[in-house]
Amino acid sequence: MATAYIETTIPSYYVARPSNSLIQAARQASTREWWDRGCSGFHLFTSLETLDEVAKGDGEMAAARQCLLAAVRLLPVTDEAIALASTLVTTGVVPAKAASDAMHIAVASVHGINYLVTWNFKHIANPFTRDRLRLAVADVGFELPVMCSPDELLQNNEDD
Repeated sequence: MATAYIETTIPSYYVARPSNSLIQAARQASTREWWDRGCSGFHLFTSLETLDEVAKGDGEMAAARQCLLAAVRLLPVTDEAIALASTLVTTGVVPAKAASDAMHIAVASVHGINYLVTWNFKHIANPFTRDRLRLAVADVGFELPVMCSPDELLQNNEDD
């Protein structure tokens, strides 16, 4: 069975209060539908990086995010993942201000996860940096997961 790494935007969109923005509201709906329909049958994983991030902010919302992730298996942040995240930042593939995004990518890559599910198109699922990420990850002997949104995964499950 395929595996998926859940980064912070997924529980954040799932539990967020309804947005007035049409784009944000659509993303919230897609996230809830994907999650509630069984996450495409994937075995779900996350890391302490995600758990630390979802614990921040409004206490009620943080608790809801943590609750959503309670059954998701935790991957260790290994020395290899720390080294890869550092490489992604020091080479400029991921900006220093987005070091946590580099850690999500590194943990998922080091553990051989098939998909990294995210709404972060700035530093993670960015088509302009994807090839640079793929090469940087491959240079140290790992494979970059497929980085995609819940909406993309839902489209694969729709009846034709």
